[in-house]
Amino acid sequence: MSYTWSFSSFKQYVNCPKQYQEVKVLKRFFVKQTQEMAYGNAVHKALEDYIKEGTPLAKNYERFKPLMDTLLEIEGTKHPELRMALDRVGNASEYGKGYWVRGIVDLLVIKDDLAHILDYKTGSSKYPDAKQLKLMALMTFAKFPQIMRVKAGLLFVVNDAFVAEEYTRDQILELWDAFKPDLKRMDASYDTDVWNPNPTPLCGWCPVRTCDFWKERR
Repeated sequence: MSYTWSFSSFKQYVNCPKQYQEVKVLKRFFVKQTQEMAYGNAVHKALEDYIKEGTPLAKNYERFKPLMDTLLEIEGTKHPELRMALDRVGNASEYGKGYWVRGIVDLLVIKDDLAHILDYKTGSSKYPDAKQLKLMALMTFAKFPQIMRVKAGLLFVVNDAFVAEEYTRDQILELWDAFKPDLKRMDASYDTDVWNPNPTPLCGWCPVRTCDFWKERR
């Protein structure tokens, strides 16, 4: 069966195929926006406008200015909130149609054959997940054939922490290996319509109240 995905939906499937089915496939439930999510969206917009237009940061976001000024010093052409997509064979695709996977990089800076990828995070840096950077690197290599090397990082703006990764074009197949096992499982779920729940201590936060493992938070 044909389907499309993003890194967030990929993570949702990996965390719990049953939740993914109910939210993404059947659309019988939806994930409510939390205060943390709303804050993250607001910070992302403020940082995008500062990098792109030079819009002054609101007073409650001024603490992020030194970090953003450091990013502005990176040499190269800057692409804030750049939308990218790939088809099923890994070629660059349109973001809005004909794509298999798509994503938005918070800031991409290109100079000659080098690209910098920055992804802003407003949550905790305790359990960083660099897979998102790998996916953005794959999209960058496809969209910009001249790029031979990618320096990528998760920038935890609230905690002032940075998780750095570096990739080269000859690692493309290796980068895909990070996703293949779970994508194979996702393919099988679509083919067989089997979506097994994955009970965890976070089940009380799940929107799928019809699941056998859902329980009231206490």
